[in-house]
Formats: sequence, C-alpha cells, structure tokens
Amino acid sequence: MGIEIKTVGVIGAGQMGSGIAHVCSLAGFNVRLNDLSEERINAGLATINGNMARQVSKGALTEGDRQAALERIRPARTYDDLSTCDIVIEAATENEEVKRKIFTNLCPSLRSDAMIATNTSSISITRLAAATDRPEKFIGIHFMNPVPVMQLVELIRGIATDDPTYESAKEFIGKLGKTSTVSEDFPAFIVNRILLPMINEAIYTLYEGVGSVEAIDTAMRLGANHPMGPLQLADFIGLDTCLSIMQVLHEGLADSKYRPCPLLVKYVEAGWLGRKTKRGFYDYRGEKPVPTR
Repeated sequence: MGIEIKTVGVIGAGQMGSGIAHVCSLAGFNVRLNDLSEERINAGLATINGNMARQVSKGALTEGDRQAALERIRPARTYDDLSTCDIVIEAATENEEVKRKIFTNLCPSLRSDAMIATNTSSISITRLAAATDRPEKFIGIHFMNPVPVMQLVELIRGIATDDPTYESAKEFIGKLGKTSTVSEDFPAFIVNRILLPMINEAIYTLYEGVGSVEAIDTAMRLGANHPMGPLQLADFIGLDTCLSIMQVLHEGLADSKYRPCPLLVKYVEAGWLGRKTKRGFYDYRGEKPVPTR
C-alpha cells in the first residue's frame, strides 16, 4: 500500500510551481509552497490568486471555492516547514546540479515515509533519485504548462521506484482531475522527446532563412492546425528551458539530429528567453508582440 497523500509540498513558486500548488489546493490538498525567498513565495501566491480570480470571472470557479483553496496554501520558508508533507514536488529550474542539491538538503527535513517527486521535463529520474536517501520513494511527475489548463501529466519511474510509490502518484494525479501517461526513464520522456526537436527544427528553419518568424508560425498554425506556432510556443516555454532539454537529448542520445540550433544558443546567451524576459523570437515590450527577426 502506498502513502495516502493529504499535504503536498511544492519547491519553486515560479510558473510551474505556482501552477502545481494551484491545482492541488483546488483539489482539496493542503499545500506548503517553498522558494529561495519570501519575496518569491509571495509572488507565487499572488500569481495563484490572480489566476483563480480569472477562473471566477469566467464562471469556472466560485468565489467560495477560490477562498477555500487559497486558505489551504501556506508558505514554507524553510525545508523544515515541509516536514508534515506526504509528498514534496520539486519544480525548480531545469538544471540537474540545482535539483540534486535541493534533494540532498531536503531529505533530512522529511518524514521517513514521505515521497519525493520531480517536475523535470527531461532529466533522468534515476540520477536525481540517487541524490536522495529514498530512491524507492522517488518518482517523476511531469506537469504540462500551464498546469491549471493542461490535462496531461507524465509519470516516470526511476530504476528504484517501488510499486506503492507509483500507485500513490497515479492516484494523486487522478484526484487532481488530470490524465496520467507513463514514460520510461529516457531523455525528455514522451512529450518533449517529440515536441522540442520540432521547435528546434523551426528555429533551424529561421536560422537558415527558409522563412521569417511570422511565416513559420503562420505556416504551422494554419498548415498543421497547431494552436500556436512553434516559435511562439518556444517563447512561452522559455528559450533557456528549450535549450536545456535539447542539450539533455543531444548528450543523452548522442545523435546529431538533436544538436541545439546555434540561433537558440545565441538568444539564450543574449538573455532573450521569451515571454518571461519580454524578448525572444517576439518582442513583448509593446502593446502587441512583434517578431525580432
């Protein structure tokens, strides 16, 4: 039998972490939200409040349910504040060294039966689990962005993940109203193994002058019926995250077809990371996004 999850810890109050906290609190779970500073935690709470307010305005949520959900989320200023959690989900930056340090420092604060999950979109679950004192209770739970909107969650078992941990994670995702799919522990799992090379190829198409930003995105929206163009999507994901995933694919699978486009590298080096920095393949500083190439 796996552990019954009632209280969820979330490490990282950014776009993904705040989204995970959002859906967990709405589903009735108590949530403890942690980040590097109180300022970041408060920013995450403000984002959750704003997103829930939009749900109320659209009739997708009642004001009473919003207030109840917000009351279930509390700040966790230190890892010790996560000591009552049944599961802690790490949603920090897509950097293996950062994640491993978090897990090493987190474990002494947790109950011995508590589960640990990572929201990594590409890094080996087995390697990350090795940084903990409980690899059998470690699992990948990869939410899609934006978390409140997207239905799918990828579950990824490491080599040591036991059956009770997997079953508890699967049941937990079901209680969130999400659909889970299972991926083997290969670089980038299922969704990003398919999606990111497509985005990278779109960047190569721009880099080689085959089409402009606007032409490429329009072609894929209208020609392939995609809801947004691949360059617009890259900006939404974050170009630094796109680059990290392509590097994991390139290094992990040793195939030249996964080589990150030099233009993607250049944008990241310039600090043009997409929507979050207001410049990427589009410039978001004005009233309307304008292509940068």
